[in-house]
Amino acid sequence: MTIRLRAPRRLAAAATAGALALSLAACGGTTKDSASGSGDAKAGGNASADPNAPLKKGLKLAFLPKQVNNPYETIVDNAGIAAAKEFGGQAKEVGPSDASASSQVSYINTLIQQRHDAILIAANDENAVCGPLKQAMSKNIKIVAYDSDTNPACRDVFINQASSEEIGRSEVKLLADQIGSEGEIAILSATANATNQNTWIKFMQDELKKPEYSKMKLVKVAYGDDDDQKSFQQTQGLLQAYPNLKGIISPTTVGIAAAARYISGSKYKGKVALTGLGTPDQMRKFVKDGTVKGFELWDPKNLGYLAAYAAAALSSGQITGAQGEKFKAGKLGERSIGANGEVILGPPTVFDAKNIDQYHF
Repeated sequence: MTIRLRAPRRLAAAATAGALALSLAACGGTTKDSASGSGDAKAGGNASADPNAPLKKGLKLAFLPKQVNNPYETIVDNAGIAAAKEFGGQAKEVGPSDASASSQVSYINTLIQQRHDAILIAANDENAVCGPLKQAMSKNIKIVAYDSDTNPACRDVFINQASSEEIGRSEVKLLADQIGSEGEIAILSATANATNQNTWIKFMQDELKKPEYSKMKLVKVAYGDDDDQKSFQQTQGLLQAYPNLKGIISPTTVGIAAAARYISGSKYKGKVALTGLGTPDQMRKFVKDGTVKGFELWDPKNLGYLAAYAAAALSSGQITGAQGEKFKAGKLGERSIGANGEVILGPPTVFDAKNIDQYHF
């Protein structure tokens, strides 16, 4: 989906890495203009949750996607912006036009200056954004990661579209079914530092170690940087470099659409299988023309909706991000916070020729 496409089961392994250090002065007070405690701004901190607290009116939320021109991220963020109106808040989307590691940092700094109640971020790089996010947390700005996590120490909760293990392993199973569990395969990812992509790929690689996939060989992990043209070119490059390639997994909505576009107009159509994470609307024509047999995703609208309600619950004091806390997420009902501050949306759906016309997003 940065499809990033997106559940409830616990995350089997939380993506962790060293956070960028940032020196913060500890000051009293709990306003967004003062520090909330020590420099260790871990989710929950010393605050206590009041599950019966009403949602505050007039909350200011900001969605910071990996890049603003990503169709998947636009669906997620627009749904979150609409959700904010349900509880009397206001939300907006801001962000870079590229998905580079440090491109989100200046936007975080600006949102801190604008005194938002919550920043919701799909991280391009779990470490590059960590320092600025900790600074925001020290000023009592709540941080909700969605789609792609940060270092857990640098946010309050993470809204995960589905279990990372389930996504990674199911992608391998989908492709294996399509190629008879035999042949060379490749992965076309987004950026090399994207937390969600790397976590999914780790589980794909682990799944491939199982005996039933002994005749499948992963020959390359390529990166299209969530750029349509680069992903298109990377697909072309993979097929030229590996003439015996039997299948490609692209766990990104930009990547799978670009790969499908290339394969559909090439000699590889019907010979090289393609699966991954995509939206039904962007992939419908490729399913119907036989380029793609099946792919996965969750409902990105629900991902943005859930993220907005989590931000409101945090900003209103209903939750702190601690494991076991619960909050109500509008039409999605009550949700629980799991280990490492994770809230899972729901299991992904497999889309194919039989059901794709039932979905429109």
